[in-house]
This record gives sequence, structure tokens and C-alpha cells, in this order.
Amino acid sequence: MKISTLGRHVREGVKNLGRNGWMTFASVSAVTITLMILGVFLLLALNVNHITQKVEDQVEIHVFLNVLADKPTIDQVESQIRANPLVKSVTYVPKKQGLEELRESFKEKAYFLDGLENENPLPDKFVVRTKKPEDTAAVAKQVGTIENVDKVVYGDETVDALFAVTKVIRNIGLVFIIGLAFTAMFLIANTIKLTIVARRREIEIMKLVGATNWFIRWPFFIEGLFMGILGAIIPILLLGTGYYFLLRAMHSNLAGSLFDLLPMFPLSYQIAVILLAIGAFIGIWGSLVSVRRFLRV
Repeated sequence: MKISTLGRHVREGVKNLGRNGWMTFASVSAVTITLMILGVFLLLALNVNHITQKVEDQVEIHVFLNVLADKPTIDQVESQIRANPLVKSVTYVPKKQGLEELRESFKEKAYFLDGLENENPLPDKFVVRTKKPEDTAAVAKQVGTIENVDKVVYGDETVDALFAVTKVIRNIGLVFIIGLAFTAMFLIANTIKLTIVARRREIEIMKLVGATNWFIRWPFFIEGLFMGILGAIIPILLLGTGYYFLLRAMHSNLAGSLFDLLPMFPLSYQIAVILLAIGAFIGIWGSLVSVRRFLRV
């Protein structure tokens, strides 16, 4: 296609937006409202996934050693744990540090532990984290078979329930987003279709005077592209502004908690690209599908 021809199609598509003012407004409004709803649930789904991932990453395996284990034995156990390909990190916690942590957990009643410094009854331990949270149970079972490991604690029932809940949350979020995306596609495409149906006479006349199918399609292609992009810009701006103020409120009230939301960047860029891509695709797809039925003259 020549550059001059493409330029003509672009000019014609832009002019059509103004010529059909109310229908263009209706189509852009449908895109805006639908993508706004989709964007809200997309932000929600991404943040829920982030929070559940953060909760899962807190899962640890506490490996308690035999009270009589000496330094060479401790080093040997550590090397065996690190050799496991599913293990991400291993942190050694000596009994002295364990006693200090226990004191901190007792807070104002820490005086109950006075006098234990000389005869510390706590064992040395390792805090183990896996590369994938779902491997926690398997690693705990394997570590428990190592010689001089006295006890392995990871809260098996709680962890299993946690993983089951987070899996359900992720699946529900994915299904909901996909269903909402398809609903948006058909809703917007049907609105754009009404715009083109109102101009079917124009298409039929162009076809009768000898215009090729693609010559007719291109202005509608450009028009649909612009309607999709225009409809996506408003949700992007509103969602970005709203999310910015939500982050400020959350950080001031829940700073450092498990419910920290995803940062503004690059999340805002990702949402913008997704909404622009969906808006442009639906606009083009809705226009081309709707024009096709009127090309059979």
C-alpha cells in the first residue's frame, strides 16, 4: 500500500469519528466503562496474587538439632541441607540467638527466662526456605531423615491449608479476569457494530461504484483503532490516579505489613499496555467483523 493511500485512509477514519459524533461517543463510552471495570479487577487480581505470594514466601522450615551436636556435626548437617536442589536458603540460628529471640517474644515477661544463659536448654537450629513454597512439605520430610536432626517444624496443617486457599484464590481470579475480558470484547464489539450498521448505506454505495473490500475496510479499521485507544486512555488515567492515592493511604496505615500493595511502577505501565492493547484489538476486531457482512453486495 502506498503511503499516500494509507494517509488517505487515516484522514478518512479520523473524519468519520467527528461525522458520527453521537455513535462515536457511545462506542468510546462503552470501551471506557468496560475497560474501567476490567482494569479495576485486573489491579485487584494482580495485588491479591502479590499478597498471596508474599504470604507463601514467609513459610519456613525450622530444623532443630540434637542438643549434644558439636560444631563439626552442625556443619555436616548444614552441608547436607544445602545439597538439596529444592532448598533456596539455610540460616543457622545458634542456641544463644534462639534464647534472645525467645526473650523478645515474651516481651514484658522475659524475666521468666533469667538464669538460662549459663545452661541454655534450647537446641541449635536451621531456618530453611525452599525455592518454591509448595516444596516445603517434601523438603521438611527429606531433612527430617538427616542424622542428628532431632525435630522438623513447619506447621504442616497450616501450610497445607494456606497453599490450598491461595491456589483457589489464584484460580478464581484468573477465571474471573478471563470471563470479564471476553464479556468486554463482545459488549464493545456490539456497540461498534451499531455504529457501522448505521452507515451500511455508505458501505453499499462504495461497493457498487467499484471500491475494493480492503479500500472500504481501512477507514473503519483506523476508526475502530482510534475508538479503542480513546476508550482506554480515560480508564488508564483514572486507575493510575486512584491507585496512587490508594498506595499513599495504605503505606501510611499498613506500612511493613503483609498487605503492602504492588508499587506504582512498573504496575501502572503494565496496566496501561494491557488496556491499550485490549482497547485497540477490540476496536479493530469489532469494526472489521461488522463491516464484513455489508461487503457482500
